[in-house]
Amino acid sequence: MLSLQFIREHPDEVRRAVASRHVTAPLDDIVRLDMRRRELQRELDELRAERNALSKRIGGTRDETARSALVAESRAVGERVTVLEREMREVEPRLAALLLEVPNIPDADVPLGPDESGNVVRQQEEATQAFDFPPRAHWDLGPELGIVDFERGARMSGSRFYVLFGVGARLQHALIRFMLDLHVREHGFVEVYPPFVVKEEALVAAAQLPKFRENLYHDAEEDVWLVPTAEVPLTNLHRDEILDGADLPLRYVAYTPCFRRERMSAGRDVRGIKRGHQFDKVEMYVFCRPEESERELERLLESAREVCRRLGLAHRVVELCTGDLGFAAARTFDIEIWAPGCGEWLEVSSCSNVRDFQGRRANVRFRAERGGRPEHVHTLNGSGLALPRTLIGILETYQQPDGSVVVPAVLRPYMGGVERIGAPAP
Repeated sequence: MLSLQFIREHPDEVRRAVASRHVTAPLDDIVRLDMRRRELQRELDELRAERNALSKRIGGTRDETARSALVAESRAVGERVTVLEREMREVEPRLAALLLEVPNIPDADVPLGPDESGNVVRQQEEATQAFDFPPRAHWDLGPELGIVDFERGARMSGSRFYVLFGVGARLQHALIRFMLDLHVREHGFVEVYPPFVVKEEALVAAAQLPKFRENLYHDAEEDVWLVPTAEVPLTNLHRDEILDGADLPLRYVAYTPCFRRERMSAGRDVRGIKRGHQFDKVEMYVFCRPEESERELERLLESAREVCRRLGLAHRVVELCTGDLGFAAARTFDIEIWAPGCGEWLEVSSCSNVRDFQGRRANVRFRAERGGRPEHVHTLNGSGLALPRTLIGILETYQQPDGSVVVPAVLRPYMGGVERIGAPAP
């Protein structure tokens, strides 16, 4: 979140930033409550000092009449303190709650735009595969190969669920293991296996709550939430800790299933496995010093792109404009792969610099030197990559005229040497 001091000292800058996102935020209420909180604090400090002074005078007064008057005056001051303390207890949590509704400030280099129409393609790499036949979509390929079953998934769990069978399930797990190994062995990340459920405060720290409450799955009885992304538990790995600056940057990678209601995307991508309530994702996450975060964003982006390159997938890098930027992000680059059967670009990664927005919410700090003043860390996150869209890219990019699908060479060691998902029976 933004610091209250920053909002207080730069209200116009914050208003412009919020307006550039084409959203609203309760800035007027925050300024008003902050002013009232400071007034209350000032009066409370004065009254407490007055009460202390009266206590000393009472102790040194022997005249009963004068002493009774001082006691009455002290009692009146105490009653006023009680009233103001009660109001302070109401103002402070309300102010804290309103601060959670203010999005991050976009970096100065982020392109201005109202929505995804304002996003800018920065780079693009083509695939080596070429087609001499009309490529087919995964929603036809998968069922014909017997590796994707939409009907059984919907029957047992409802719409936007599916089942992977046989080699399809092995391909999914091969992709996950390949990506984890690449990020750990070559990109310097430490693998983490986190819980798949978290407490509410963890979602607040990661800036998922209160903004995205309607899109999350909640177990009311146990009061825990299913993770919408591994970004949430990774953000909370060092919550309320002060890190040694010499240990930064800390780079983590984790696989988790992700659970989202997708209410905010109703009616979009309803065909195939492009968007579901449950999906797998490999997530990269970084804690670093403020001066390192720009470089770490470039590093995240290259780590994600390398997955696309090793898999031989055509992809492009898209910088999100202010109107399409995520709530917590200061700057974001999406990686989209080309799905030749669907005939569209599919997002498989978002790499974001969140700066100190999550570090402040999660209270993660570091000391640049021993005995130094703690500062909030910068955090970054990036999918490395998300499934099932990467699976779509494999099926549609490597399909053959006979309906079979060639397994990319880098995945074969994870699939027991399987080189091809066979053609359907004639």
